[in-house]
Parts: sequence; C-alpha cells; structure tokens
Amino acid sequence: MKQFNPHFHLLFLFCLLRLSITAASGDASGDSVSVSAGRLSDEEATYIRRRQLLYYRDGFGDRGENVTVDPSLVFENPRIRDAYIALQAWKLAILSDPLNLTGNWSGPSVCDYTGVFCAPSLSDPSIRVVAGIDLNHGDIAGYLPEELGLLTDLALFHINSNRFCGTVPHRFRDLRLLFELDLSNNRFVGRFPAVVLDLPSLKFLDIRFNEFEGRIPRRLFDKDLDAIFINHNRFVSDLPDNLGNSPVSVIVLANNHFKGCVPTSLGNMSKTLNEIILMNNGFRSCLPPEIGLLVNLTVFDISFNELVGPIPETVGSMVSLEQLNVAHNRLSGAIPDSVCRLPSLQNFTYSYNFFTAEPPRCLAVPSHDDRRNCLPGRPSQRLAIHSNVKMRKSRKQL
Repeated sequence: MKQFNPHFHLLFLFCLLRLSITAASGDASGDSVSVSAGRLSDEEATYIRRRQLLYYRDGFGDRGENVTVDPSLVFENPRIRDAYIALQAWKLAILSDPLNLTGNWSGPSVCDYTGVFCAPSLSDPSIRVVAGIDLNHGDIAGYLPEELGLLTDLALFHINSNRFCGTVPHRFRDLRLLFELDLSNNRFVGRFPAVVLDLPSLKFLDIRFNEFEGRIPRRLFDKDLDAIFINHNRFVSDLPDNLGNSPVSVIVLANNHFKGCVPTSLGNMSKTLNEIILMNNGFRSCLPPEIGLLVNLTVFDISFNELVGPIPETVGSMVSLEQLNVAHNRLSGAIPDSVCRLPSLQNFTYSYNFFTAEPPRCLAVPSHDDRRNCLPGRPSQRLAIHSNVKMRKSRKQL
C-alpha cells in the first residue's frame, strides 16, 4: 500500500483549513482578509496541531496507537524518531518504576535516556541509532508494547530481574539485528516465544525464571545460537530429537517438566558444547552412551531426574569434564573406573542413587559425594533391604 508523504498530507489539510477560513470571512474587507492571512488565531492553531497529532498517531497504525509525536520536536534522524515512539509507548506500558529509571525518558534526545545506548548505524555510520537497552535489576513492572518493533537497529535487549509480564510482542520479529535477548527473571507467560525464532542475528537467548509453558519448538535447535537458557519455566513433553543440531556452547534446560529420554543426538554437539544442565526434570530411561562423544564438555548436570541403569563406560572419554552431577536418580551398578580417572574432573556428585561399587580412585576426586547409595563399607548408605527393593524396580523399567 502506498504511504502518504506526511508533509504533503499536512500541507493539504492546511490548505483546506485556509480555504474554509477564507470562505467564512467572505464579507470581510480586503484589509481584514490580509490580516487573517498573516496570523493564525489560537483556535486555528489548535485545530492544525490536533490534525498533525492525529496524523502521527494514525500514520504508524498499530505501532503508534499509544503515542502521539509533537511535531515541534526535532530529531537527529528518522530512526531516532522511531526510537522515541517506541520508548514513549514503553513508558506508557510501565506500571511501576520504583528506581525511577525511566524518569528522564522525555524529549527527543533518546540517547540520553537511562538504560538506552546509541552507536553508529551499521548501514550508515554517519548517524546514531539506538543499539542497546539495559534495564537489568530495575524492579520495573509493566509489559512490552508492540511499538518496540520500531527499534530495528537494536543489538542488545536486557531486562532481567524486573516484573514485566504478558507475552513477547509479535513485532519483535522486526529486530533483525538483535544479537542478545535477555528476558530472564520476569513474569512472562504463554507458549515458547516463537517470534525469537525469526531473529536472524540472535546468538544469546535467556528466558529463564518466567512462566512460559508448553512444548519446545524443534526450530529452536536448528538456529545458530551460542547460548540457550530456558530453565525455571513450565515447559513440558519430550525434548525434540534434533537437540543435537544446535551449535550452542551452553544450554540450560533445568527445572522444567521435560520427560522421556535424553536424545541420543546429544552426541552430535561435540564440537561446540561446553556446558549442559538438565537437572530437575522428569527424564527417564538410561543415559545414552553417545554422551561420551562430548569431548569438550566441562559441566554435565542431570541430577534430580528418574534415570535408571548404569553410568555408560563412554563417559570415561569426556576428557574435558570438570563437573559431573548425576545425584538423585535411580542409577545402579558399578561406577566405571575410567570416569574417576578423567584428567580434569574436580567435582563428582553421585549421591542418592543405587550404585553398588565405586573404584578407590573416585575417593580421590577433589570434591565427591557418594552418600545414600548401596556401597559396601562406605558411610551414610541406604539400608540393604531398601537398596534391593529399589534395584528390582529399576531393572523392571529397563
């Protein structure tokens, strides 16, 4: 659809107004008409101003429905003007700002607003644009308006540790340069914010400590991300079997309601994966032997699940592993000697399982915890009758 030129539109309205004024004063003398043409009355000026404000509001459609732009404001470039509209709409959507971080969010100099950072445009370094927003730890309550989609030069959007609620705006898909998105520790709800899957530049995604729910879309693990933090939400169901397609170095899925098996495709992440935390979900079945392919992994935490069976011998190939936590599962059998001989292992926690044997080498790991197992001669173990019952149940599940 062809867009109106704002200057032409306003000029047309002004001409109509002048014609109506001239017609209304047709009986007046030539002198009075000349005076009228040289100076607007207060009523006429108010009418024009109202029409101008209506244009700026309507011209942005759903993007500017909450904001009117005073035409007397002077912006250094059109993108700064768009940023002004976005930030003013956001200010209207803020219900509580106890630290008054948005107290100076007024006027056209948006680069001076608290938490707003400007930088030369990537497409035109001669102009400044809003490149980053950081309102972390502001305790701000409110929601994210659709107008934030006007911040098309944004690379960083950090609002962790606030009280923002609602859903992630659909217009976020217009943030084509967004590199880091941190919405953690807020009160967002709804399904996984699929809009983030349409952000081509995104590398860092942090939506932990919210109330997102439902299934995790397969597309998440096909994106070229470096870090995924989705822990402490309400996600359910099995993990998609294409988990191993993700090139991330860090992935934290803890404290959700995932269930089923740990995908065997996890082994495909060997080139990039450094840390993975799957604790406190509902994973069942055995640990897949493919995890032994993760030779660059330093942290592996799958504690507080319902895993059964032994620790795979292949874990002894994870030569970079520094922290291994399999506590609070239903694992059993003997701990492989190769695991406790891993050259970088500093912390090995395998308490609250049903292991029946551990190599002496495990006791030499700088930090280890073998409590509440079925290990002969070790302190703080389960009662023998308890161990036998639980192990029989575990075998039935295999």
